[in-house]
Amino acid sequence: METLQRTDQEAPLKSVRSNIVQSIRAYRVSDLQEAAQQLGHHFLYANLAEAQSKQDVLDMIGGQFTLPTHFGKNFDALYDCMTDPLHKSGPQPGFIVVLEQIPANVKFDKEAREQLLDIFRDTADYWGDRKVPFRCFYSFL
Repeated sequence: METLQRTDQEAPLKSVRSNIVQSIRAYRVSDLQEAAQQLGHHFLYANLAEAQSKQDVLDMIGGQFTLPTHFGKNFDALYDCMTDPLHKSGPQPGFIVVLEQIPANVKFDKEAREQLLDIFRDTADYWGDRKVPFRCFYSFL
């Protein structure tokens, strides 16, 4: 019976690998939030439409994800906040993360966007090694 329930619970994202960073594509934010609720996973959302620079992006993620005040506001600190402290705080059920409207401009260029997504790819790998689902969906402005 428990196996059947587990299968039913996985239904909202059954076609999405459990540790991945991918374009949001056909998913709506509200559907992803509902899936997180059904799965009992943490839902982290950041709308970055107003960001103009790397610092803006980091400030907005820190604020919207409610990261600790000691968040260093650099990519290394972002990775650190998304991994080890959460792991040390106890068992984690899983994560669904949405980074909506990542800026694409001179101050936040293709290289900066790839660095940001690499942080989340590394975070997905970190949680994957611990058998914890971590799915990150993103869109560009």
